[in-house]
Amino acid sequence: MGLEIERKFLVKNNSFKQEAFKKSYIKQGFLNSDKERTVRIRILDNKGFLTIKGKSNEKGTIRFEWEKEIAVKEAQELLLLAEKTVIEKNRYYIKSKQHIFEVDEFLAENHGLIVAEVELNSENESFEKPTWVSKEVTGEVQYYNSSLSKFPFNLWA
Repeated sequence: MGLEIERKFLVKNNSFKQEAFKKSYIKQGFLNSDKERTVRIRILDNKGFLTIKGKSNEKGTIRFEWEKEIAVKEAQELLLLAEKTVIEKNRYYIKSKQHIFEVDEFLAENHGLIVAEVELNSENESFEKPTWVSKEVTGEVQYYNSSLSKFPFNLWA
């Protein structure tokens, strides 16, 4: 439990895949995607999680996050109660100096969207952007997973 501080970027090509030291499959849905709070169910490889996130600050970089591991069977059952679109994605983990970038390659209704996130210790912490990172989308609500579950990338004009 604590504050999550992160920045989010679009990815311009697939070269990040050669730098990845790990790849995971994620399936997740939202039981509540209200702008004041989200309640997410996630299956990450062979583990289940229940996550509650608070509202982001004005810049979209900081918000409260609480997460608890739950049984995969429970996560599968809770996903049946999820709002509209269940999100599926491959997540790649890439080390860049002292940071780890998590790159989400979305599948199904969000296919074609690739977003990188880096978690920081403070809002103003400096970090080196990899060459495959492009436009920053931190705080742009349409790139939040909770928004992508309601208005998937394949519906964007």
